[in-house]
Amino acid sequence: MIPNIAPNSYGIPTLYVHDRPFLILGGELHNSSCSSPVYMEEQVWPALRALPLNTVIAPVYWETLEPVEGSFDYTLVDSLLNQARRENKKLILLWFGIWKNGETMYAPSWIKNDPGTYFRACYSPGNPSDTVSPLCSAATEADARAFSHLMAHLKETDGRDNTVIMVQVENEIGFLGAERDFSEAAQKAYHGTVPPVMLEYAGRGTEASAHDTNSSWYDVFGEAAPELFMTYHYCLAIQRIASAGKAEYPLPMNVNAWLEQFPELPGSYPCGGPIAKYMDLWKKLVPSIDMLSPDIYLSDFKGVCDAYSALGNPLFIPEARRDPVTASNVFYAFGQYNALGFSPFGIEDMQPSLPENSAAAPAPDPAVMAALNIDLSAFSSTGTGVYLQRSYTVLSQMTGFLSQLRGTGELHAFIRKNEHDKGCILPLPEIDVKLTYTGFRPDQPGSAGFLIENGRHGFYAVGCQFKIELLAKKGSEKKVSLVRLEEGDFIDDVFCPSRILNGDERMQAAIGPMAGVLRFEFCLY
Repeated sequence: MIPNIAPNSYGIPTLYVHDRPFLILGGELHNSSCSSPVYMEEQVWPALRALPLNTVIAPVYWETLEPVEGSFDYTLVDSLLNQARRENKKLILLWFGIWKNGETMYAPSWIKNDPGTYFRACYSPGNPSDTVSPLCSAATEADARAFSHLMAHLKETDGRDNTVIMVQVENEIGFLGAERDFSEAAQKAYHGTVPPVMLEYAGRGTEASAHDTNSSWYDVFGEAAPELFMTYHYCLAIQRIASAGKAEYPLPMNVNAWLEQFPELPGSYPCGGPIAKYMDLWKKLVPSIDMLSPDIYLSDFKGVCDAYSALGNPLFIPEARRDPVTASNVFYAFGQYNALGFSPFGIEDMQPSLPENSAAAPAPDPAVMAALNIDLSAFSSTGTGVYLQRSYTVLSQMTGFLSQLRGTGELHAFIRKNEHDKGCILPLPEIDVKLTYTGFRPDQPGSAGFLIENGRHGFYAVGCQFKIELLAKKGSEKKVSLVRLEEGDFIDDVFCPSRILNGDERMQAAIGPMAGVLRFEFCLY
């Protein structure tokens, strides 16, 4: 069975691999890591072994796949597949084709050396950029052919093992440096008539007058015209490329987004990419893409996730910020949005060790480490890794449990939105739970997590940086008594307590910067 995305019994989009729900605990590699199998073998895989990832997000480069037009070399792809299988990791491949981060970086030399056939987008008339225009059908067709060859090869070499579970088409597409393309082809199209599908998008499709059908883009869309023009043409190009690949091997596919941000002028971010306000148009014009995925480096994690989980779009975060807050954000992504997956960027840099003057990490539970097959001697480097390692350890042992909870209403998530946000009260069926956010240091995770109902008189608390108090429902004449409080971990989806917290520790119902799990049992009297 090909990996696929389908609604579960509660209607929640879920990724299935070998017919079983699969939650992606991922990490994306730096752009150039996969260009050398030796570098991957000696530098990357050893760095990843300390982190309980189940998925590695790795690029495939058009320039190495088709160095000569019509001649394909799968050496790097096959090496990556073999290494991932040996490491027991799934792969999401990034197709670095015509466009990467708003530019043409990874196209083969025969594309770059022929600007006549594969013409560039222009910043202004006669002022070419180094980015191939989305209106260049020759480039789109060449990319589509190469991508279809890649997908056919994956079907032949990986159709049974399903090492590759998803493919991203291009990377952060759009045009940087100008609000639209001013090449000759773009000028003619922009000043020509608006396609019927875009008149329909403008609300004029069924009642278009003769004036409408002869109107230019600016006549119809005003100030939004340049960006919608570019969005339309990037959508057509991506649909052509993605559909060619899916015709060979229909793995789930996504397109990632460089987010619209200050100063919010098209061209300051890649103009024409899948920004949130035009997701509806992307979904209409690019049916071969299963999801639009935000790369989240902005501080408003909740706002971005809200936007990219709208319109039935499955949330998958292929690039998350690299500071410690990523180790708390991951809990909110799964708990609030039923995310398909989460993945910090530059994962090979995040080897676990605590930064100087930071809180000491608790000794890892040997049973958990044994279940994860993690070598304790590998805890050795700097940065975010120690926090992410703990968060992924917690989550990796409860993915099956979390999969069963998707859409049940038994999962209640929370996150600290800013420094003024002091906490929240989450209602459970019998009581309310007061969460007070703790810690607000840039070198530590933020406050985030989720509660999981455990019968009518119990729950689990999972996440980072919060204190818990049990409250009777407002207006209730009953009181709440804590019957039992345990700390522990999930192992193979079953909670395994390590300590019963009573006496002095009974008053310390809290989790610090290192992610943790608490189990509460209470009664009403």
